[in-house]
Amino acid sequence: MEAKNMKTQRLLLSLLVLALSGCAVGPDYRAPDNHLSATWHNAKGSQASQLQMTDPQVSWWHNFNDPELNSLIQRATQGNLSLQQSVLRIAGAREQVSSAQGGLFPILNGQATYSKQQLGLKGELQSQGFYDTLPSDIAHQATGSINFYQGGFDASWELDLWGKTRRTIEMAQASAQQQIEQHNDALVSLEAEVTRTYLQLRAAQALQASVSQQILIAQQTLELTQSQSQNGLAPSSDVESATAQLTALQAQRPQYESQIAQTKNGLAVLLGLTPGALDNELTASQPLPALPKWVSVGIPAQLTRRRPDIRAAEANLHAQTANIGVSVAQLFPSVSLTGQLGVRNSDISYMDNWSSHFYSIGPGINLPIFEGGRLVSNVKLARTEQAAAVLNYRQTVLNALQEVENALVSYQTDQQQVTALTLSSDALNRAYQLASENYKNGFVTYITVLDAERQLANTRQQAIKAQAQTVIDLVALYKALGGGWEQQSSVSLPHYSVFGEAEQASVTSH
Repeated sequence: MEAKNMKTQRLLLSLLVLALSGCAVGPDYRAPDNHLSATWHNAKGSQASQLQMTDPQVSWWHNFNDPELNSLIQRATQGNLSLQQSVLRIAGAREQVSSAQGGLFPILNGQATYSKQQLGLKGELQSQGFYDTLPSDIAHQATGSINFYQGGFDASWELDLWGKTRRTIEMAQASAQQQIEQHNDALVSLEAEVTRTYLQLRAAQALQASVSQQILIAQQTLELTQSQSQNGLAPSSDVESATAQLTALQAQRPQYESQIAQTKNGLAVLLGLTPGALDNELTASQPLPALPKWVSVGIPAQLTRRRPDIRAAEANLHAQTANIGVSVAQLFPSVSLTGQLGVRNSDISYMDNWSSHFYSIGPGINLPIFEGGRLVSNVKLARTEQAAAVLNYRQTVLNALQEVENALVSYQTDQQQVTALTLSSDALNRAYQLASENYKNGFVTYITVLDAERQLANTRQQAIKAQAQTVIDLVALYKALGGGWEQQSSVSLPHYSVFGEAEQASVTSH
C-alpha cells in the first residue's frame, strides 16, 4: 500500500514538473525584418526649410513656436472623447490579460448545502415484508425524513502541458499591445488634426485680413475715380468699374468669415467642448507660423518603430501567431488535478467532528478522439488568419512609406510655389503702385489700374493659400513620420458606470 502511494505521489510530481516547464506548441513569434532603405527617395535639398536625417522631434508642434497651439493640443489630449474611448479599450484588453493569466492557477470553490430528504424506504420495506417485523422506533427512523448537512471545498487545476494557457496569455498581451498602439495612433491623428484645423483658422483670418486690405484700397480708388469723374477728368465708366471691383472684393469676405467660424467649432469639438466655446479665445488674428529652418525626418528603417499603426499591425501579427499555438494545443490531451475535502452528517452538531469528513483527489485526462474535424479546422483557420496578418503588416508598412514620400514631395514643391508667388506678389504690388500714380497724373486709363489691382489681389490670396498649404504639408509630414505619442504615459478620464455616475479613472497607455 505504501509503495502504491509513493507511485501516485511521483506521478503527481511528474505532472507538476511538466506543467511548470512543458513546452508550448505552435510557432514562436519573431519580429519581421523589413530591410528598409537608409534614405528617403524624395528627400531633396535646395529649400528654405531643409531636411535632415536625425530623429524627428517628439513634440513636433513646438517647431511652430505658437503658445496657443501648444495649449490647444495639451487640452485636446485630455478632453477628446474619441481618445478617451481608446483608453477604455486598453483597460478592457488588460482585463482580458488578467483573465487569461488566471488559467495558470488552480480553481478553488467553497460550498455548503442543507437538504431535507425523504428516501421512500417505507414502501420498499413493505413490499419485501420487512416493515412489520421492525420495532416501531427503528421503522420510524428508517422511513422518516432526514436532515442532511454538507460543507467543504473542491479544487481543480488543468495542467498547462502543451502551453495552451501560456499561448492564450501571449495572445491576450499582444492584443492589449495592439489596443495601446491604436490609442497612440489616435493620439498622433488628434495632434495633427488640431494643428491642421488651427492652421486653417489662421489662414482664413489672414485671407480675411488681406481681403479687408484690398477692400480699403478699392474704396480709396473708388473715391478717386468719383472725384476725377466729377471734375471731368475720367469717364463715368471708370466709376462703375471701381464700384464693381469693390463689391467683388466685399463678396469674398463672407466665405472667410464662415471658414473662421467653422474651424473654431471644429477645434472646440476636438477638445471635447461644445461649438463656440473657443470663440473668445481665438478671435484675435495671428499670422501663419514660419517654416522651421530644419525638419528632422529620420530614416525609413526607423519608421516601423515610430509609426503606431505599424506597431499595431505587428502586435496583431503576434496575437495571430500565438493563436496558432492555442488551436494546436487543443489537439492534445488535457490533464487536470481535482480534489474535494469537506464534512457531512445528518446531525449538524457532528459537523465539527473529524469523523464526518470526506475527501477525494486524483488526476483526470480528457482525450479528444472525434469532433468532426472541428479542431483541425481551427488550426487551419488560425494559420490562415496569421498569414492574413502578415500581409496586413506588409501593406501597412508600404502605406506608411507612401505617405511619407508623398508628404515630402508636397512639402518641397509647395515651398517652391510659395517662393514664386511671393516674388510675383512683390512685383505686382510695385506695378499697382506705378499704375495708380500714373492714373492720378493722367498718363494711363483706369483699366490699367483696375487690371493691376485685380492681379495683385488674386496673387496675394494665392500666396497666403500656398503658404498655409505648405505649413499643413509639414503637419502631414510629421503625422506620416508617426511621432507625438512617445511622451504620453497616461490619460485621466471620467469613467461612467452602468448607472450613469461619473467616477475619475486613470489608465496607463504606454
